[in-house]
Amino acid sequence: MDMKRKTALAVVAVTLVACLALSWRPARAQESKELLFGMSAAFTGANGELGMEFYRGMMAYLDHFNSSGGADGWTIRILPANDGYNPVPCFQNTIRFIEQDKVFALCSYVGTPTTTRVLPLLQKFEDRHIYMLFPFTGAQPLRSEPFGKYVYNLRASYFDETSGLVDNLLSIGRSRIGVFYQSDAYGRTGWDGVKRALDRYGLEIVGEAAYRRGASFDQDFTEEVEHITIKDVDAIIVIGTYASQGAFVRDARRSGFKGPIAGLSFCDSDKMLELLTEQSKRDGYDYTGDLIHTQVVPSYSDLNYPGVRRYREIMGNYKGVPMTQTEGCKPRRFSYVSFEGFLNGVLLAEMVKRMSDYPSKERIPEIMESLRNFDLGIGHHVDFGGERRQGLSAVYFTTVSDGIFNTFTNWERWRK
Repeated sequence: MDMKRKTALAVVAVTLVACLALSWRPARAQESKELLFGMSAAFTGANGELGMEFYRGMMAYLDHFNSSGGADGWTIRILPANDGYNPVPCFQNTIRFIEQDKVFALCSYVGTPTTTRVLPLLQKFEDRHIYMLFPFTGAQPLRSEPFGKYVYNLRASYFDETSGLVDNLLSIGRSRIGVFYQSDAYGRTGWDGVKRALDRYGLEIVGEAAYRRGASFDQDFTEEVEHITIKDVDAIIVIGTYASQGAFVRDARRSGFKGPIAGLSFCDSDKMLELLTEQSKRDGYDYTGDLIHTQVVPSYSDLNYPGVRRYREIMGNYKGVPMTQTEGCKPRRFSYVSFEGFLNGVLLAEMVKRMSDYPSKERIPEIMESLRNFDLGIGHHVDFGGERRQGLSAVYFTTVSDGIFNTFTNWERWRK
């Protein structure tokens, strides 16, 4: 990473941290008719821009909700805390949220290694009715016993995403699938999802390699690429973050691998595309071709969805949290990550509306289970009825066209 880009990112991070500091004040929800929710996420470090973008999307809607009077006068305030995508700070932030700030609930945590680390705290504080709402992870421990009963997930799971990728790749004759994954709870969950999907067809992962969490775009993954491609793979699924996956794509193409490279929604495909676009300009080689990405929200450019139109209207005019950007690229007005954060805000506001007569932590399960067939305007309805802990299961497949990741349905271009 060059100095100009480091400086640009530092300015954004400092600005956001200042915003977070201003929002951190003692909880007095009952006095002010304000409900407080604690959010631990990466706002700095190798995954910092993803955390910023997710927070920005959620706050765009919540600021709109609050400025419109909230729900019978009840407003929502988010207490954000930076964990740098590291489990220990996330654990510490969570303890502070519960013990010191007395938050109403935990909300919109970012990342599998961080979020899964705090799950035992939900069990420990069961008598205080602490629930986690809409974390930005598709990991299985948040959806199964013993901790799943304390978590309400909005998004599809990583098993949903990896199953969809494997099914479609096999349908076009690409059965020799390799996996490159982050060596932690996130990467292992994705790896397990690919393995389970292949098991259904009596197949195995052909080649695999892992990397340590926190890798930057400057990392050299030539050795890892060779370790996978030497097994004659015809497609690679990456379970990584935007910097690491971008670096892997760059080095895979430099090594001569021409097959499709697929990634999951957590990667922040928009950010990865920015990095690869800039690298393409420097090298005179297009690194953005034959990329596939799963998303858990529809394309933010598809105006057929009323939820997309609403997001673009509110997000396009939002000035509350600085937009993130890469050196040489324009700030991102819209992204899959901020759209998911925005939908989190919509659903959080809906929960508060439904309990505005008497907001209570104890009522969260009752209210969440009342969200049946709830329309977010994205083509699939949210359903938490019948003790479901995952509201949506839809997975959208995207590839690069017209300079952004857009949805597609025809996989024939990649038939082997």
